[in-house]
Amino acid sequence: MITVDLRSDTVTKPTPGMLEAMWSAKVGDDVFGEDETINTLEAKAAAMFGMEAGIFCPSGTMTNQIAIKCFTQPLDELIADQTAHVYRYEGGGIAFNSGVSTRLLNGYRGILTADMIEPEINAENIHYPHTSLVVLENTVNKGGGSCYTLDQIAPIAELCQSRDLKLHLDGARIFNALAHTGDKAGDYGKYFDGVSVCLSKGLGAPVGSVLLADKATIKYARRIRKVLGGGMRQAGFLAAAAIYALDHHVERLKIDHSHAQVLAEELAKCDWVTNVMPAETNIVLFDTVQPADHILAKLEEKGIKANSTDKNRIRFVTHLDVHPEQVEYTVQVLKSL
Repeated sequence: MITVDLRSDTVTKPTPGMLEAMWSAKVGDDVFGEDETINTLEAKAAAMFGMEAGIFCPSGTMTNQIAIKCFTQPLDELIADQTAHVYRYEGGGIAFNSGVSTRLLNGYRGILTADMIEPEINAENIHYPHTSLVVLENTVNKGGGSCYTLDQIAPIAELCQSRDLKLHLDGARIFNALAHTGDKAGDYGKYFDGVSVCLSKGLGAPVGSVLLADKATIKYARRIRKVLGGGMRQAGFLAAAAIYALDHHVERLKIDHSHAQVLAEELAKCDWVTNVMPAETNIVLFDTVQPADHILAKLEEKGIKANSTDKNRIRFVTHLDVHPEQVEYTVQVLKSL
């Protein structure tokens, strides 16, 4: 029986080329700044996004939480969509790590606009927390992989600059967004104060994210990373995998998107499916007549793994370990349910 793992794009295994790059990596003590492979990764990622500097961390949660700590003070408030990963899936870290409250907005599939944000910026008043940060997510996980374009980001950045707010991007799947929109990574540095780039999702590296910002912010970020226990010493083996992913796995993301589109089109034909979100990138969210757990059990009997995101909602995520024959097999299973 064919097996297909559609739970997440975090389940991928290193490719042979990536393993070779890891095996041959030159490493040192990164806390002392002596791991040349990590230094190369940080500089490479910063240059790609038009930022001054970067810091390699174990996870996107850590890079996001470090950014929030860098850009806020206790008694501040940040603005984000109500589906935001930084709010829903980072263990309450905004409050725990930074002592900051969160103003949640209801964007369309997680996408905010400047017109939504502006009325939610607090006036200077001792009764209100000080609004200091806006956080965007690209792509939006809970939005079914929905994307911001730079044309949508520009007015938000202009608003933030005019109101003296910092703007951070949770770029968990930023390269998926770029593959869909055709925007250039190098233009992001003009708009954001911080960008978190995850390397262990669509790009297929085993571990890690990079936080990008100006040199002063990254210098402070290293202090925060130390406090959070994120100094990983000879982690150049992991950075080598990330460099390989940046060099070899970005262009192929469109394959994942086409696979997601095939699955979405088939799901739309199924009478046990009530709604399918547009599949812009590599995430397919769909609603079912029966409880999601019931459908997931049927799929697993056929060797297909997936996750639910609500009582009647299931998520498929395509990635570099999902091949055309597995997509075709999944289509046949969907037809038979």
